[in-house]
Amino acid sequence: MQFSRRHFLSTLTFAGVCQFSFRSSFAEEAQPEVSKIRLASLPPGVCIAPEYVAGEMLRADGFKEIEYVQSVAGAQLAADIASGKIDFSMQYAGPNIIGIDAGQLLVNLAGVQVGCFELFAQEGIKKLSDLKGKQVGVLSLGSSQHVYLATILTHIGLDPRKDIIWVTGTYPTPAALFADRKVDAYLGFAPEPQALRAQKIGHVLVNSASDPPWSQYFCCMVTGNRDFVRTHPVATKRVVRAILKGVDLCANQPTGVARQIVDAGATPSYDYASQALAELPYDRWRDYDPEDTLRFYALRLHEAGMINSSPQKIIAEGTDWRFLNELKREMKA
Repeated sequence: MQFSRRHFLSTLTFAGVCQFSFRSSFAEEAQPEVSKIRLASLPPGVCIAPEYVAGEMLRADGFKEIEYVQSVAGAQLAADIASGKIDFSMQYAGPNIIGIDAGQLLVNLAGVQVGCFELFAQEGIKKLSDLKGKQVGVLSLGSSQHVYLATILTHIGLDPRKDIIWVTGTYPTPAALFADRKVDAYLGFAPEPQALRAQKIGHVLVNSASDPPWSQYFCCMVTGNRDFVRTHPVATKRVVRAILKGVDLCANQPTGVARQIVDAGATPSYDYASQALAELPYDRWRDYDPEDTLRFYALRLHEAGMINSSPQKIIAEGTDWRFLNELKREMKA
């Protein structure tokens, strides 16, 4: 995925350009230890727009090559980061926790945003407990959809291993099955909820942007390969900074960012992209504690029988907040 710096700048207001200049204001920093960074491309994921925007910032911040490597959010992306195929990505907290529990070389570096998933159900299903015994569509067991649904179900006292009939597969997609009323519920990530609502398909049971407790925790984290982070701290800080600047840009210039990522081929619909970017709470990374997110989801996943580790072990083995703490001081709102 290639981004045009000139076109990107043209989508922003003058105030936006001043606030989110691509040129680093930390010229006294040492040069990054490497010249190439590999980030994930996760079409049609609108919620990772800050990562797409970050690529151009990184080029202006000392990196000569930014490669976007296609992956699939969830277990596959966790494996790609842990193996070193991808250096960094925004990634869902739940699959990260499962990967760390399994010994993967993942490290959570910062919380990014809240609210990128919504749970839809067919008419007649009025509350979460009504899902018991129902068919729920997911791409696969271990996918981001499955992981987050498992935490939701566990939180209300259902056993995702026994109380749900999981319908898996990529063709037809779970979203298509839901649209055809062949499954009872579906959890979508932006821009899928915007499309489902526009087409009046089903109704929303859970909106993680507004419904507690989900709205009180990050859904996405800046995630890195543990070995890369340990051996390349200067590069790591610049990557985290670029993504967080991208988060601020999405919060302040959602329509401009939407136009840029659509033009770059990251997602097909400008209307859905701009709506999703306007709806997602990108303005909370300074306020929420990412450790609370990992603790909350680790407890739910342990209750669901999906991990063996305690939250304390997940946090001890899979986090490094030093870059975030520095950037909170340097990037004051």
